[in-house]
Amino acid sequence: MRTAFPPHALHDYALLADGERGALIGPDGAISWLCAPSWHDEAVLAALVGGRGVYAVTPEGRHVFGGYYEEGTLIWRSRWVTDDGIVECREALAFPGDPDRLVLLRQVRAVEGPARVGVVLDPHGAYGTEAIASVRRDDDEVWELRTGTHRLRWQGAAHAVPGEQGLSAEITLKPGERHDLVLECAAAPLPHDLPRADEAWAATETAWHGAVPALDHTVAVTDARRAYAVLRGLTTRGGGMVAAATTSLPERAEEGRNYDYRYVWIRDQSLAGQAAAAAGADDLLDAAVGFVAARLNTDGPRLAPAYTVHGSPVPDQRDLELPGYPGGFDRVGNQVRAQFQLDCFGEALLLFAAAERRGRLDADHARAATVAVQAIAERRREPDAGIWELGNRLWTHSRLICVAGLRAMADAAPGHPLAETCVRLADTVLDATARTCVHPDGHWQRAPDDPSVDAALLLPAVRGALPAADVRTRATLDACRRDLAQDHLIYRFRHDDRPLEEAEGAFLLCGFATALAEHQQGRTVEAYRWFERNRGACGASGLYAEEFDIAQRRLRGNLPQAFVHALILETSARLGE
Repeated sequence: MRTAFPPHALHDYALLADGERGALIGPDGAISWLCAPSWHDEAVLAALVGGRGVYAVTPEGRHVFGGYYEEGTLIWRSRWVTDDGIVECREALAFPGDPDRLVLLRQVRAVEGPARVGVVLDPHGAYGTEAIASVRRDDDEVWELRTGTHRLRWQGAAHAVPGEQGLSAEITLKPGERHDLVLECAAAPLPHDLPRADEAWAATETAWHGAVPALDHTVAVTDARRAYAVLRGLTTRGGGMVAAATTSLPERAEEGRNYDYRYVWIRDQSLAGQAAAAAGADDLLDAAVGFVAARLNTDGPRLAPAYTVHGSPVPDQRDLELPGYPGGFDRVGNQVRAQFQLDCFGEALLLFAAAERRGRLDADHARAATVAVQAIAERRREPDAGIWELGNRLWTHSRLICVAGLRAMADAAPGHPLAETCVRLADTVLDATARTCVHPDGHWQRAPDDPSVDAALLLPAVRGALPAADVRTRATLDACRRDLAQDHLIYRFRHDDRPLEEAEGAFLLCGFATALAEHQQGRTVEAYRWFERNRGACGASGLYAEEFDIAQRRLRGNLPQAFVHALILETSARLGE
């Protein structure tokens, strides 16, 4: 029986998610990352980042792995070709998720020939530092376990044997046979009724088919639907969408750029809502508008850049005493809670304008839009951390995206009393920014004291801050292609004198933004080249991380990164218009 499950390249992982939490599953059938009951709570399976805790279903003997998502869902099929035939394990978190209890479904199938698989369930609370406190099998041959604050219940493995590695079992199937495993996990006592595998599978299939629209007007339907499914899987019933399912997966080995992204970034949620609006899908748009508006109406000009999915402050950043994913180290919480990011107000206005154009902005949302406008008026002269969360400066992107948001709001509701204020304020901010942030070569520069170019500066023009024909718009696109691009992938900015690829990976958000910028200029062929090149920079399951290492052709950073999936969805929709 196999007991060691080391981490794999990010390229090889798939995501299971139910809206309330997510799990990463590797090519060996090992689920090595799962936090419960919610996204930012402590992991009960933490092998991915060097802790203990794994739940694996793995073929015995030699095998070659594969896998795929069922169309328009986050139902994953692990698939292995063995010496004896083909084995699959159908995997899903029961969807939509219960905030208080997760139900993890696994169905082993002998697709061709017999199947023999080993199963290991070895949960450890508190990011793998808590031992299994109790384990017992009840009269119904269901296992009950406790570790830390987690309570677990496991059906389908009555013959499992307790040991140093939790519970282990072997399942043998004849050709065509199936076997179900059902795992529950909660922080409170589990309900008396046991979930039935067949009912849970049927409900999950039905829910996913109802949640993900056809999107048949996009140019890459399968990828657009997968991106939508990922965004839906990262979005709670309260509307908050986490930026990623993981923490501390390094952007660059041994560089110290390890962050916890299991929280809701106002910017990322706004990007996802705008993408959903572009795709004509209102569920994710409504979720984004509701969450962002609630935060603005509560916190006003002191809006934080990020919150937990419950709308509470992000915990302070702290390191864990774990080895970490290879090349990194573990930390939870995020220092973003102490930052000011002006661009969040502009992104929120772009989101509200998209909702207004679809007739989905109510009185509370409109009040939040007014708050955002007032915040820009009050705080536009303050240095901020910007889109890349760096040191406080007068970042050009922050101000121009606010211009875009103000103009979009005025255009979406021209008869609203706020419209005239938006137009005047947009002109004021643009004029002030243009006086100090236009490079002598004609492109927008990063800040008044930084003459270099930044790929984020492509977004304001795409969003309508300036016309496509404006010389600064075209000069900025030219400068980004010249200074930051390589083989139709693009880096954010130059960190220093090193070659771009030595500092970090290509940034996929910016790659899709470049495709949108080329599309805006009417260069359709170039737009498709950028779209297809960046679309191909995904893992085997079709998931995208934050960065793509061009030299090693590897994903870098937390997985899956929501804003990348938002931009591929939007670009697919825009190119299909």
